[in-house]
Amino acid sequence: MFADYKKDFYLAGPGYLLNHSVGRPLKSTEQVFKEAFFAPWQESGREPWGQWLSVIDDFTFALSKLFNGHQKDFCPQVNLSSALTKIVMSLERLNREHAVVLMSEIDFPSMGFALKKALPASCEVRFIPKGLDITDPNVWDAHISRDVDLVFVSHAYSNTGQQAPLANIFTIARERGCLSLVDVAQSAGIIPLDLARLQPDFLIGSSVKWLCGGPGAAYLWINPAILDRCQPKDVGWFSHENPFEFDIHDFRYQHSAMRFWGGTPSIAPYAIAAHSIHYLAGLGVSLLRKCNQQLIDAVAQELEHEFVSPRDVEKRSGTLILQFGGQQHKIMTALANANISVDARSMGIRISPHIYNDMADIKLLLDVIKANR
Repeated sequence: MFADYKKDFYLAGPGYLLNHSVGRPLKSTEQVFKEAFFAPWQESGREPWGQWLSVIDDFTFALSKLFNGHQKDFCPQVNLSSALTKIVMSLERLNREHAVVLMSEIDFPSMGFALKKALPASCEVRFIPKGLDITDPNVWDAHISRDVDLVFVSHAYSNTGQQAPLANIFTIARERGCLSLVDVAQSAGIIPLDLARLQPDFLIGSSVKWLCGGPGAAYLWINPAILDRCQPKDVGWFSHENPFEFDIHDFRYQHSAMRFWGGTPSIAPYAIAAHSIHYLAGLGVSLLRKCNQQLIDAVAQELEHEFVSPRDVEKRSGTLILQFGGQQHKIMTALANANISVDARSMGIRISPHIYNDMADIKLLLDVIKANR
């Protein structure tokens, strides 16, 4: 099961289990980055934009492989908050009086902040209470009422280790005439997601976590069936149908998701991220998921009572949560002293194994925990 993927990544020692926060870089990234970004700039007397823009094409192509979507339906973004704001502001339905957006209280707070500021003052952000089980389709069924205009759902919830039942949610949303948007920041690269099959209205994501692509290379995806209803407000010359037309009196949206692109783009983050996404998509997210879950299972078997994230594989994200009560601080200190990288939130210690982790890493983790309980 566990091939020697460690050799492909910079790991800086054993015990890195913090992939829900930042994934580790590939050793080949530095050279690829120099060739894609610096070489066109350093080694030619001509402007490098032609070669630089090919980096963006490579990035969106890598995303199309990862999510089984069409390249033209992806658009680079600087971060998820910006992507969400652009989407919300582009839709007439969400900019009328008293529109309603549904999300969970356990969603990442930044998403709630962005929604509240992007929506008109009369609109309502309605929450599924944090005490309810968001892995249960019945919870979503009870809350997606016909007055909801947009259902915002995180594919995976980093603080609880839960996975949302996307297929059920999207089906309910379509039946009740709601738009749907999925945040894949915590699932991209560790939980398979097939856009051709699931068909949400929107997807937003980033590359810094499981995709090992560093910060600054976020993205959005738009279902082509809804594209014509999207009229972005935050635009620039790369949102134009012909960016090089240069007629200040004539703006026409691109006939693709790239209408959300905006002004002069960054290149460097996408050169880094495209390389790692190609690598991981080449392995296949199903393999990444299988390895991740096998390592999580090993922890679950040893720490039956402390394991507080879902035991049902279908309800799990790529992150497991351990709760040690009054021993939590002592165990966190011991793990840090052993150079094991994890973190803690309200539910407990968060641990996220990736393709470059193996049973030796999990044994080290468990040995330190057992010695300090």
